[in-house]
Amino acid sequence: MFAVIYRWSIEPGKEQQFIDGWHRVTAAIHAQCGSYGSRLHRADDGTWVAYARWPDAESRERCAMPDPEGAAMMSDAVAERFPETRLVLVDDLLAEPISHV
Repeated sequence: MFAVIYRWSIEPGKEQQFIDGWHRVTAAIHAQCGSYGSRLHRADDGTWVAYARWPDAESRERCAMPDPEGAAMMSDAVAERFPETRLVLVDDLLAEPISHV
């Protein structure tokens, strides 16, 4: 599995616009490109962080942006985008721990 971590600084007052655009883009990617899903949260330093999972790096690279309007909503809200960090997952860090009975 392949993962990408994205980070953004958002213009004050545009957080909801960014979140709405992110949800649109994420849903379109999942439906059309086979993403395994992603999560978004606000970090302690105020930046927004998203984590996206893919079957492999090639799948992610082949996926064209399926929702230009949602991407434009996000772009308009971004003050600064930080470089992506790409990871090859050895374990799914988002999985819930197994409960042993």
